[in-house]
Amino acid sequence: MRSHHPKAVEGVCAGGDIGRGERRKTPINVTMSTMNNALPNSQGDHYGCSDEVIPESVQGESTAELMADLSLREREKNLSAAYLNERQSVLEKFVSWTDQDQVDFVKTLIRSMCHDQHGQIDAYLKPILQRDFIAFLPDRLARYVLSFLDARWLNSSEKVSRTWRRIISHGKLWRRLIERNVQTDPVWKGVVDKRGWRNFLFVSKEKAHTLIFQELGYSPNVIEQLRNTVDSLEAQHHFYRNLYPKINRDIESLKSNWQNGRHVLSRITCHSEPSRGVYCLQYDDDKIISGLRDHTIKIWQRKDLQCSKTLRGHTGSVLCLQYDDRVIISGSSDTTVRVWDVHTGELLHTLMHHVEAVLHLRFQNGMMVTCSKDRSIAVWGMISPREINVRRVLVAHRAAVNVVDFDSNTDTCEFVRTMIGHRRGIACLQYHDRLVVSGSSDNTIRLWDIEIGACLRVLEGHEQLVRCIRFDSKRIVSGAYDGRIKVWDLQAAMNPRSPPDNICLLTLVEHTGRVFRLQFDEFQIVSSSHDDTILIWDFLEPQPESHALEGTLQPTAAGSAAVLSADNEVEAPNVDEAPQIGQQNLEDSENVQAYDGYLISDDDVDDVIRQRQVPMEIVELGVVNERDREDESPSENDGEYERRHRDADARN
Repeated sequence: MRSHHPKAVEGVCAGGDIGRGERRKTPINVTMSTMNNALPNSQGDHYGCSDEVIPESVQGESTAELMADLSLREREKNLSAAYLNERQSVLEKFVSWTDQDQVDFVKTLIRSMCHDQHGQIDAYLKPILQRDFIAFLPDRLARYVLSFLDARWLNSSEKVSRTWRRIISHGKLWRRLIERNVQTDPVWKGVVDKRGWRNFLFVSKEKAHTLIFQELGYSPNVIEQLRNTVDSLEAQHHFYRNLYPKINRDIESLKSNWQNGRHVLSRITCHSEPSRGVYCLQYDDDKIISGLRDHTIKIWQRKDLQCSKTLRGHTGSVLCLQYDDRVIISGSSDTTVRVWDVHTGELLHTLMHHVEAVLHLRFQNGMMVTCSKDRSIAVWGMISPREINVRRVLVAHRAAVNVVDFDSNTDTCEFVRTMIGHRRGIACLQYHDRLVVSGSSDNTIRLWDIEIGACLRVLEGHEQLVRCIRFDSKRIVSGAYDGRIKVWDLQAAMNPRSPPDNICLLTLVEHTGRVFRLQFDEFQIVSSSHDDTILIWDFLEPQPESHALEGTLQPTAAGSAAVLSADNEVEAPNVDEAPQIGQQNLEDSENVQAYDGYLISDDDVDDVIRQRQVPMEIVELGVVNERDREDESPSENDGEYERRHRDADARN
């Protein structure tokens, strides 16, 4: 076979580091003997070369172009004059065709060629198709392209070549990947915040250099000497490259802890004697704010679980509260709604509208909704903390409205539909998008599609009244009067084919009294109980073995603190205290109404004893309400509440 290797050729190659994206015009002279030294003994790749011929600094994209150019120049020496004269006109005709026509023409030509010609074409195309496009790009564009890789591909790309590794390390692509995940994934954000790693993110290159070398234990003088050096870039690269798997391991561990119940338990003691009980709570990363039966609101610091402020002003139990970055708004059995400065604790405003206990409230985007034992729902416009006015009152309910929830559309306040399902009274619910999750004194949890009014699933497992419930995109967490907190798989619950035994993921047993209120996020559950404690279940910092699983009830030690909202709790001996919703009180009311909005409320089950088959109704503004079929006198109910309360205290 005739050799196709060129005897001599002049061309251009890239000089220096090919990863820098700069091309230096350098004449080269490659002889036949030199090329033969670079070739393998076998007749394999005709254009393979070693570092002796073309050093590493000129390999990559420039090598591909060189090999193709060598082949073309050598072949042109053997071309006929007739072909050379007509080649341009044929090419002009070729480029006038469509892409598909061109491909078909080339395929036709290839099919008419012999095996030796196929080998020549393959040798010409191979280096072109295998060229390093990243090394050919300017660094800025190369970094941009590689920044779209996930962690697995970024890790593999570092091993492609020294050029790719340099672009990844000097471009701080691991840091950018972490920052992108923190901005888009709340779990990543939470782990980074809780571990203190945010200090190393979203900062300047100089700040990152200082923080990382301080973390590594270097002295200030050495830190300054290393600034703006390759060592600094490499140190930052290794720091963020090692940080990524640390965060990822925490996230995987977090998922496992939720599945297996591994957690660290912290307690707060509210010391609300003689009136024990924490009825409402809300928390963030810095504080927990709780409403107590002793008429106070207490603010607890997360760092040491100590009470930093006690707000006094209500003359009855604090049954509900909510806060944002400006105000705390609380509702009480004294019939008032009070507005407090969240930073100073100053009482800013007292709202007087309801004539009985304010059982629940919600506010957002300049609107507040309150509900009361007086069977009404009030919609308020919030202009400022000191200027809050009633915009609308809904008075269609035939019993006390126990809880409300709503979304952004609250314009019409028109009735939508009724949903029937619970066999007894509804004690709690949450509403988001189309899904309503409700808990009842029939010991069950029901999932509803609010748009069509259908019950999607019934969850069974609690042994007593389900008093509080919350859900997110992954889980439902419920608390009941049996003292237990259950974690349910929401996706499994939404799948009608899932076996019931696979839906309950976890049962937590630590409270020694009824669970009144809970709140949770990706990392923790915060719950409160009649045992006067707030429990913080932290799943990010697990202990070796959880002792709070089903069947391993542990008494709550003195010194715990509980935070809970009880819009209508059973423990009140008087009508001005938190209304009871004991098992017998909640027996039979199961009505939920929704108002397009939707605001969701259910009637205070204290006023619906032994009522059967009460429907759930949906109304515009979204209120879910329990309507009793038989009205009973408040005096009879209040006496029954007081008797049960005395009996419960005697048992305790």
